[in-house]
Amino acid sequence: MVLLPAFRSRNYRLFFTGQGISLIGSWMTQLATVWLVYSLTDSPLMLGVVAFTSQIPSFFLSPFGGVFADRFSRHKTLIGTQVLAMLQSLALAALALTGAIQIWQIIALSLVQGFINAFDAPARQAFVPELIEKREDLANAIAVNSTMFNGARLIGPAIGGLILARVGAGYCFLIDGVSYIAVIIGLLAMRIQEKRIPKSDVSPIQRIKEGFIYAFGFPPIRTILLHAAIISLFGIQYTVLVPIYAEKILGGGAETLGFLMAASGIGALAGGIYLATRKTVAGLGKVIVLAASILGLGLIAFSISRHLPLSLLTMLFVGLGTILQVASSNTVLQTIVDEDKRGRVMSLFTMSFLGMTPFGNLLGGALAERIGAPTTLVIDGIICIIASIFLAKQLPSLRRLVIPIYEKKGIIKTM
Repeated sequence: MVLLPAFRSRNYRLFFTGQGISLIGSWMTQLATVWLVYSLTDSPLMLGVVAFTSQIPSFFLSPFGGVFADRFSRHKTLIGTQVLAMLQSLALAALALTGAIQIWQIIALSLVQGFINAFDAPARQAFVPELIEKREDLANAIAVNSTMFNGARLIGPAIGGLILARVGAGYCFLIDGVSYIAVIIGLLAMRIQEKRIPKSDVSPIQRIKEGFIYAFGFPPIRTILLHAAIISLFGIQYTVLVPIYAEKILGGGAETLGFLMAASGIGALAGGIYLATRKTVAGLGKVIVLAASILGLGLIAFSISRHLPLSLLTMLFVGLGTILQVASSNTVLQTIVDEDKRGRVMSLFTMSFLGMTPFGNLLGGALAERIGAPTTLVIDGIICIIASIFLAKQLPSLRRLVIPIYEKKGIIKTM
């Protein structure tokens, strides 16, 4: 049996297994949360508010999370964040199963999860290179990570929709809480050689400033971050509007919502498999351009659909475009960034993607309440396509700056 390059590393195999199980639970919780909020409030705006509170800490705290990831053990940081995330999910489960849950409690616990994610996401992304024994396997590991994430995105909502319809949201939260045990065991079983990090008198604020100057002073990194921010602000709004489609437009329920999210997961899984089987990081710039167009067209098609089979088909393309955008951008950044600034740059990527998502969710919920969900998604799709065209025009000049880095790292051969 031929293993994918990333699986040659024992630590990465442990990480993949634990994360794969835990992410299925996380996607179940995400589905159950949006459905529970909509059931309690019947308000698109409240869907946006809850999503906003769960992700806004990433916008403000991710730079500090990046500094933390560059200064302290990423391995120990992840163990801590996973334990805290498990306790948060179990608290949500306890409230839901006892029937005591209220919207303010969901908002408060979503905010707690956001604080955890602000430190977890930069550490997680910066930790992956430490798991890989051969540097040439890194691009494959990042692509396999995306495949894992979206495999869970397929399985989690599908199972979650069925559980939600039959026994309620509380059991989705409970399964999620228990699933964290798998990733914690995987992290504890790893053999990690902790890196000696030199002591520094530089303040965290100064280190954040250094990270900003480095990232935004190099056009390829700056462009990827800004493009990711635009796509996150507009292209990901569909995640809080899908419950409205499931119930109001398609006339379904929790199972319909699960099917729609699972369909986007299938498209994302296909994109992840494609990236995992690519031989090189070279050429991913074109993939990022194409991804934004696929996402935009998928959103427009989904917005005009009034039949479940067609809606499921369009969600395939929404998921495909989303994962190609996120994973390709992540891979390019991980490849071209300097090692000593990896945590800070990946925190900026977290800030650009996860950090902008809450503003997009709040904006999407507010617009949907005023002009309707279909019109909101048409606007989102058009903006994604415009962003794709703009990036395509910049690509040749950015490629000239990246090629020397690829040549230095042996990714492409010098003439």
